Amino acid sequence: MSVLDSIIAGVLEDQAVRQLSNSELEERMALATKPLDVLAALRREKFSIIAEVKRSSPSKGSLAQISSPEKLARKYQEGGAAVISVLTEQRRFGGSLEDFSKVRGEVSIPLLRKDFIVNEYLVKESRAYGADLILLIVAALGDDELKQLYHLVKSLGMEALIEIHNQEELERALAISPKIIGVNARNLKTLEIDQSNFAKLLPLIPSGIVRIAESGMSEPRDGQSALVAGADAILVGEALVKSENPADSVREFLKVAIS
Repeated sequence: MSVLDSIIAGVLEDQAVRQLSNSELEERMALATKPLDVLAALRREKFSIIAEVKRSSPSKGSLAQISSPEKLARKYQEGGAAVISVLTEQRRFGGSLEDFSKVRGEVSIPLLRKDFIVNEYLVKESRAYGADLILLIVAALGDDELKQLYHLVKSLGMEALIEIHNQEELERALAISPKIIGVNARNLKTLEIDQSNFAKLLPLIPSGIVRIAESGMSEPRDGQSALVAGADAILVGEALVKSENPADSVREFLKVAIS
């Protein structure tokens, strides 16, 4: 079993424990805040950042305690982040939907629910908690699943970050005509990082699609490399959660667009 398969198995077990009835879920969705315009947020500037609230990872273990995810998210917003990503997977990343709710109540910019979304319930649950953007990982989904979940995401007024790791996955992603594609330098099946993925894959993504570079962003010059490769935005987690001044760190990453 790959690392990705193991994570998804845990996600489904945890879903079964907390799962609401259809009527309860529909009621929460009806009461949720209206989705924010993710595309406008990501396209507002030449180069943007998705700043991530993340306590730990399978590859690095514990990263930061983050006793107040909402305060961290507010710092990200103050620093100029276009979107905030909140990890909600508990077993490997130390996240929760409670974290997401706290952040949703604190910031006014779009939120990405960063989790392993593999079924309709998880899509609807994301909307019920106020998500504007969710992650759909091509490696975790069959073609029909990817298409159906993407259509559901759009029907609920959200956007999806379609994540790929190689050219075959890019071709599968393009088949659903997405608005946002993320190139992950990390292979989720092995956890190995290959930053050459950005130069290989970002130029292959058609213009008009927002191109996100994910993983391996340890310092601003990594963002510069992603920008040169064709990224419109970068997703940064570890470097920000470890920073003594997250707002300033976001600003430093954003400076690559004008340097």
